[in-house]
Amino acid sequence: MLFLFTACSKDDDTDSTPAVSLTSPNNNAVGIARNNSILVTFSTAMDPATINSSTIIIRQGGTAISGDVTYTGMVATFTPTDNLLALTEYTITVTSGAKTLDGKALSSDFVSSFTTGGSTSVRSIVTLGDAAGYVIVAKTAINNSSTSAITGDLGLSPAATSYITGLALTNATGYATSSQVTGKLYAADMAVPTPDNLTTSVNNMITAYNDAAGRTLPDFIELGAGNIGGKTLTPGLYKWTGNVTIPSSIVISGDADAVWIFQIAGNLTMSSAVNITLAGGAQAKNIFWQVAGQATLGTTSHFEGTLLSKTGITLQTGASVKGRLLAQTAVILDSNVVTK
Repeated sequence: MLFLFTACSKDDDTDSTPAVSLTSPNNNAVGIARNNSILVTFSTAMDPATINSSTIIIRQGGTAISGDVTYTGMVATFTPTDNLLALTEYTITVTSGAKTLDGKALSSDFVSSFTTGGSTSVRSIVTLGDAAGYVIVAKTAINNSSTSAITGDLGLSPAATSYITGLALTNATGYATSSQVTGKLYAADMAVPTPDNLTTSVNNMITAYNDAAGRTLPDFIELGAGNIGGKTLTPGLYKWTGNVTIPSSIVISGDADAVWIFQIAGNLTMSSAVNITLAGGAQAKNIFWQVAGQATLGTTSHFEGTLLSKTGITLQTGASVKGRLLAQTAVILDSNVVTK
């Protein structure tokens, strides 16, 4: 996300003094995403030597924040070194040290301000209800290829036992077992009270998905334009209106009480051999990925957190998960390690 400043000349007279006349967000705007860069657009070409961190200054209180300034055409971009703080006012100053190619300066310093959005308190977790008792919940199918190792219970509803494939089930009263599962497997056609228990768990899964999707006041919007490879993700609420890709390993960093909620309106795709690593005490149980589209975890990748998918979840060969897989359609496995 970018802050756009448009400076307009009064006419086409090359002798006119450059000025900043419009800001976006507007002066005193609120709720600005914490991952924004800042753009300044001048009315005429400026001398690049005068466009730097001494002439474009972003302050929090009386302290200038660190960042990089680049200049192309008539546009200067200030990219903060660190994410902006939540619910904090920042002041933008373009000084009269900024000059045109023929030495004309702004007549005076231009000053504007904005306030970030997000939250300064720890986000509340997404409550999973009875779905928390399972490592995998699906509605239409749980399909496995080759041999997987799953720790935790599996639940399938409203589909029947026959839609659990590739796990070589041994049926018992109200549940089944498998040599590939450290736990029990449940389906909607098993003996009571399993059908009612699964109905509750599936409904709780959908409620949890809707809760995660409905959270407001995001800290980060469209981070990386959907490509979050290589990033370190601090606690907060993240929102994307399209697809999210993880082409290289990422770090989720925060203390043991910190919460992450990722709202993804499209697909989530994690490349092969890519890892999610936790740092600083972060816990997988406090990480929630809400995905409206398909979630695909690449070959031998490693994923952390609860994955809530409206469309479906596919783990490619050798992918591993520490968390939960909760899908409103099917979960597809292929020689995977999944641990609640």
